[in-house]
Amino acid sequence: MFRKPVSLSFLAAGLLVAASVTADQGFDVSLPAGAVFSDCPTCPELVVVPPGAFTMGHDGGEPGRYEGPVREMQIARAFALGRYEVTHAQFRDFVEATGHVTSGGCRIWDGERWQEPDWADWTDPGYGRPPADEEPVACVSWLDARAYVAWLAEKTGQPYRLPTEAEWEYAARAGGEGEFFWGDDENEACRWANVYDLAGEAEHGFPWAPADCDDGHAGVAPVGSFPPNAFGLHDMLGNVWQWVEDCYLVPYPEDAPLDGSAVQVEGPCDRRSVRGGSWITRMYRHRLSWRGRDPEPTLFSFFGFRVARELAPLEARP
Repeated sequence: MFRKPVSLSFLAAGLLVAASVTADQGFDVSLPAGAVFSDCPTCPELVVVPPGAFTMGHDGGEPGRYEGPVREMQIARAFALGRYEVTHAQFRDFVEATGHVTSGGCRIWDGERWQEPDWADWTDPGYGRPPADEEPVACVSWLDARAYVAWLAEKTGQPYRLPTEAEWEYAARAGGEGEFFWGDDENEACRWANVYDLAGEAEHGFPWAPADCDDGHAGVAPVGSFPPNAFGLHDMLGNVWQWVEDCYLVPYPEDAPLDGSAVQVEGPCDRRSVRGGSWITRMYRHRLSWRGRDPEPTLFSFFGFRVARELAPLEARP
């Protein structure tokens, strides 16, 4: 079997230690938890997320938001998740390679109200300046995110996809049980995440309360600007919302899978789940159990995504 080199690092005692290994194409279950690798020089960096159990959801969500019923989930197999959100440069590589065309009319805030100008898209998400290569791509729909991971899978020969909602929450919690991955204190947010804060209020003046702190970024931040969670993943909360695979259903169906698989429906899906909050988002929506939802074609100036990848052949799943 062809063996290709894989760039690998792993997190140990809080230090990033470089290493070099080879891995069978399509079968990387030997990589240790916390390993950081990529499948090509311009591919997203990935972190190996270990298997484990966790409690998903919350029964005390705000009115009109359904995060329950609480369920005990078992992630039976390790998987890989993007170390960062997909960047503007990485998405540009995809567009240039495929000719993929995204829609205009991305929803942006003009200082007084929401607008959907025809010119607003991932190349100009309404920041008042060109987006930087190292910033997360924004103004991408669930359909765009799906197209990107399909291209990445074809390019690398590896099973890329969007994370499921359960995988996302498990990886974001990283073994924690608090409202946020750093604990329950929202006043600590600016140490850990790019949220709507005092700097954002001063520059944008959105009509909702900011976090009572300053994270140093009034708008979107370059990926990796904040410390990672315990699994080595950056920006799981804040910066841009992240599309996941699941069809959004409320409440969670009684027969929803408990193994981390995506919740799907027969026929069209009205809305897809989106997780994690953003630089524009009020603080309580950054809770780890909070579920956003929007139709597949939705474009916002603060919607992006990160990739997931299988670490074993699909046919080897139990």
